[in-house]
This record gives sequence, C-alpha cells and structure tokens, in this order.
Amino acid sequence: MFAIRELWRKIVHLVDLRDYIDVDVAAVNIRDNIAFRGPNIVILFCAIVIASVGLNVNSIPVIIGAMLISPLMSPIIGFGLALGTNDVDLLKHALKHLGIMVGISVLSATLYFLVSPLAMEHPTELLARTNPTIYDVLIALFGGMAGILEISRKEKGTVMAGVAIATALMPPLCTAGYGLATMNPTFLFGALYLFFINFTFIALAAYLGTKYLGYKMDDTGDEQKQIRRKWMFGILLIAIVVPSIISAVSVVKENNFTRSVNAFIVENKNFARSYIYDYKITDDTTPAMVDIYIAGEEPDSGAYNGLYLSAIEHGLKREQLRFHLDAAYQAQTALDENELVRDIFRTHEEQLRDRDEEIERLHRKVDSLSTNVQTELLPVADIEAEIRVQYPQITDIVLAQTAGTQVQVVALLTVNKHKGLKDDDLQRMEAWLKVRTGASEAVVIQREK
Repeated sequence: MFAIRELWRKIVHLVDLRDYIDVDVAAVNIRDNIAFRGPNIVILFCAIVIASVGLNVNSIPVIIGAMLISPLMSPIIGFGLALGTNDVDLLKHALKHLGIMVGISVLSATLYFLVSPLAMEHPTELLARTNPTIYDVLIALFGGMAGILEISRKEKGTVMAGVAIATALMPPLCTAGYGLATMNPTFLFGALYLFFINFTFIALAAYLGTKYLGYKMDDTGDEQKQIRRKWMFGILLIAIVVPSIISAVSVVKENNFTRSVNAFIVENKNFARSYIYDYKITDDTTPAMVDIYIAGEEPDSGAYNGLYLSAIEHGLKREQLRFHLDAAYQAQTALDENELVRDIFRTHEEQLRDRDEEIERLHRKVDSLSTNVQTELLPVADIEAEIRVQYPQITDIVLAQTAGTQVQVVALLTVNKHKGLKDDDLQRMEAWLKVRTGASEAVVIQREK
C-alpha cells in the first residue's frame, strides 16, 4: 500500500504544472489575439485561398501550409476562457470575432471556387471534410487541451503549430465555401457540421483547461449579478455540451456501423457463384442502409439466407441490406457437383501449371489477340453475359488477359455512336472485373461503332 502511495506521489509531482504556467499573462495574450482586424484579416484571406487551392488539387502539403498560416484558434480559445471565467464581455468579443472569422473564411473560399479554372473530377480531400468521425472529436478535444496548456506556459514552444494542423479548422470552412459555390448541400452542411464539432470540443477543452489551471474568475463586485452570470454561463455550457455529446455519440454509431459493413463485405466478397463488386453506405436515413451490387449468377434463397445470417452476426439488420442485381444473370442449366467443384478450384489449378507452359500460352494469346482469342484463364462467356445484361448498348466485347508478376485484364467494348458508357460506369466495370477475375489491374476501353 505504501509503495502505491509513493508511486502516485511521484506521478503527481511529474505532472505538476504550477511552476511552468503563468495564467495572468496567458489571459492577457488570449484577449489580445482574439480580434480579427488589419493584418489578421489579410492573412486569413491568404490562408483560405491557399487551403482552397490545396483542396482543389488534393495536395495535403499545401493544406498543411495554409493551416500553419491561419490564425483561427484564437477566438475559440477566447470563447473557452470566457466560459471558464464567467466573463460576459470576453464572451461577446470572442463570438463577434468568431463570426467574422467564419464569414470571411466561407466567403473567400466561395469566391475562389466560383472563379477557379481547375477541374474537380475527384475531390477526395473535400469529401473527407464532409463526414466527421470519432477521430475528429478526439483530435479536437485533446488538441484544445494542448493549445490551452501551450498558451499558459511561461516558455512557449511549437505546440500551437501542431495543434493548428491537427485540429484542421480551416479545411471544413473551405469545403463549406465549395458547397456554397456549387450549391451542393452535402458539402456545405457536412463541412459546417465538422467545423461545429471541432469548435465545440476545442472550446470545451479550453474551458476545462482554464478551470484546472486556475484562471481568475471575472468579478463584478455585485453578488446578485455574479449569481445571474453563473446561471447564464451554466445554461450556455449545457447548451454546448449536450449537442456535442449527442454529435459524438452519433459519430461513434456511424463509425461502428461502417466498420461492421466493411467486415461483412470482406467476409462475403465471394459467395456461392456470385460476387459483391461494389457497395454504398447511406447513413443519413433511419435505419442506415447498405446498397450491395452483385455480379455473377443470380443468388438463390439459400445464398440470401447465408448473407442475412452473416449480416446479423456483424450487428446489421436484414432490412438494412438492399441488393442490386443489374450485373447478375440467371443460370441456364443446373450444375452437377463435379462442375461446381471444378469451377471453384479452377483458379488454384491454373496457378500450379508449369511456368514454361504459362509463358508459351501467353505468347500464343498475344499473337492472336486481334482475332479475339478466348483463353482458358478467363471464363469469357460468363463475363460477356454479365456485361451484356448490365449494359445492353454494348455491341461487341473483346477480353484479354496478361500474366506474370502482375496479372492484368483488358476489356475492349464497342458501342453504338452516342450511346457510350459514362466514366462512372467504366470505373465501376474496372472494379468489378478485378474482383471477378482476380486480376491485379483491369482496364476498360470503349470505342464507337
């Protein structure tokens, strides 16, 4: 028992902050840095444009550089200090300049995306700022704690630069500007929701830090007025904390659901004589839904029952699954047991063939590629049938496969003029071919007849 008390005493001594902080100087610094005027506004505008460019071209280094430039943390830390010290004037001051900061940021990003000549074919960095995760909650909370501790230290370090990068306040505001410029509510409200998550948990961390570090309370000298202030700040704190907790719980549920779906898909990627080649999670409905795209032979009731049982094991409900069979086809004849076994083990048997025979066969296939030779490695008839069921506008299909250290499948499609496949369809077909054939790469090329 004595050893435990001694260990605890040493731990408390190690984390004792009293000799390293100066809350009086820190409080003055926080108040002085809240205002957005003069150079701060110009710097903020420049940082927003830089971040927007980084998001536009999916450049993470550019986004990080913009976050280092931007002075976005000050009003939020000031808001947390006002909550912790019951300072009404500071609260009004922080909220005023927080509104200025958000307004300038969103307006600047909106103007940039309205005039930007750069294409946005795959805005992955923008999309990443529209769906908060539990990691964003944790980063904002612990980032805010690190921020208030760094500001309170007597000897300043480089912590604030890391906090600015980790908490990522600027990218959500830029994404909101993009959503406003393109009139896309998904980007606009998703990004503002992420900013709200970051703001509330940074402010909450700053509030807890001011309480723990012993910042001086604002004293009006009027006891009745002081009591009213405590009630007001208590209600305001509840109004911030409760939605934050609800948001955090919602984010945790969404993350757990996504993990469960991913595990379910991985376990059932290939089932019976069918394949799951794509899926999409829709978590803005009640309950959340999973759209599953199936290719190959159309599943029977037994296959569906197996999928439903597996879904239940992963915490999913039967009614949350929606199956799409656009790329599936019905079997024309029943398969006997021997045919089924041969089909299942075909790929494994081919991998055991002699290397020299594999090379010779590939040479023969390359020589006769222009005449549409169908090789044994590809179940060409089945794949063609599946493609034609999904895309009837295709008039001719040529399939070829290369082998070696990297197996690649190439599909040449001929379509009627003005009836070509869209880029999304071509990308989905490439993803499906990779799963269907087990190839490391798949390329789909279309030409007009």
